[in-house]
Amino acid sequence: MSQLARADVVLVGAGIMSATLGALLRRLQPDWSITLIERLDAVAAESSSPWNNAGTGHSALCELNYTPQNSDGSIDITKAVRINEQFQVTRQFWAYAVENAILTDVGSFLNPIPHVSFVHGTERVDYLRRRQQTLAANPLFARTELIEDPDEFARRLPLMAAKRDFSEPIALSWAADGTDVDFGLLSRQLIGFCVRNGTTALFGHEVRNLSRQSDGSWTLTVSNRRTGEKHKLNAKFVFIGAGGDTLSLLQKSGLDEVKGFAGFPIGGRFLRADNPALTAVHRAKVYGLPAPGAPPLGALHLDQRLVNGKPWLVFGPYAGWSPKFLKHGRISDLPRSIKPNNVLSMLGVGVNEMKLVNYLIGQLRLCKPDRVHALREFVPSAVDSDWGMTVAGQRVQVIRRDRRKGGVLEFDTSVLGSADGSIAGLLGGSPGASTAVPAMLEVLQRCFADRYRSWLPVLKEMVPSLGVELSHEPELFDEVRSWSAKALQLEAA
Repeated sequence: MSQLARADVVLVGAGIMSATLGALLRRLQPDWSITLIERLDAVAAESSSPWNNAGTGHSALCELNYTPQNSDGSIDITKAVRINEQFQVTRQFWAYAVENAILTDVGSFLNPIPHVSFVHGTERVDYLRRRQQTLAANPLFARTELIEDPDEFARRLPLMAAKRDFSEPIALSWAADGTDVDFGLLSRQLIGFCVRNGTTALFGHEVRNLSRQSDGSWTLTVSNRRTGEKHKLNAKFVFIGAGGDTLSLLQKSGLDEVKGFAGFPIGGRFLRADNPALTAVHRAKVYGLPAPGAPPLGALHLDQRLVNGKPWLVFGPYAGWSPKFLKHGRISDLPRSIKPNNVLSMLGVGVNEMKLVNYLIGQLRLCKPDRVHALREFVPSAVDSDWGMTVAGQRVQVIRRDRRKGGVLEFDTSVLGSADGSIAGLLGGSPGASTAVPAMLEVLQRCFADRYRSWLPVLKEMVPSLGVELSHEPELFDEVRSWSAKALQLEAA
């Protein structure tokens, strides 16, 4: 065991969350020593990899699960507004990062693309119409169009119109100012900025244990996965942005705050095609309604993606299941996460989420013809041979203790940390990467309460609307939207 090394901040995991927090701290406290630890050999090789997530700049423009229908027929837009507000914060930071040479090639990771909701059938069309009417009064959604005319549908989405029977009512909600994001390339640029400015990056290294010291700091046991050599690293603050591994590391820390929490892993598979005859005629991200029993993140969608500059069409997700908490994880991840303090939470979810269990079983039974059959709801002319299968990343959904149900399954992103602010981690998978900046600002506010006020002037340069709800300030929204669109080279698609 080598001599104890020290750092002001340790970031565990080289995905978008650690990359974002690292860039923020590098700008706020350039004198702090920061060490990044990643178990794999590259940046963003897990959840932030472009093939391991949908790449949607999640701003609730097209995701129908964010606008549920109430029992009285009204549409609840609360979550949609919250998520859009969060994405506006993220977008402003990216614009600042471009203007300040933190991000050096915005076109490689961010591209404008319409975000579209698609429904068919009289009841669903009526729902989309009422959703549109409810959202229209909010400035964040005021530019969204409702399209019910088959000819206009065919003009905008020719691939989806080919061989379609338009005798059934159809409707689209069309938002021209959506985005496609390669969070892998974005993470690389952010971490590149951190390393150029003094951050130490340890790849192929894994945190095996961590313990709190009497002075409130943390000592991490770090193993070199190539050589097996172990060393210890002491940190005043630890952030765990390790995807599915975050829960197990927080459990190892012994935090009281993590007791009762558990995780439920859900994998994903997508069909994808790179035939230029297809990629040239579909330029949108088109989301449908989740199937009965499907989790919110299970809504099928047909996207054009740009990965390393190459256009693809991607359709899914089809749910998969594995006890691994990471795509490159271990079969033992789930059973090892079960503790005396969270077993009741897990049992509660097992009893109360039978629809989800049945949905997952049904998804696991699907063969390729079944998957292409689902694709034909979106692309009636789809040919099996054009589409191959790819396996996406694992998402570990949060199970939280509930007095009445034992445990509840949450499809959201949440920060969990110690009361003294010395350690924090990010749990959950949706909307995830798109809300990295507001999530990391929450970490700064919670964990550095004594410094946060002094950081505010710089933070407000990064995010001019910080602390303001843009949905209530339409003039400010127009101002920051125009500024960020120019900086990020975004124009309405």
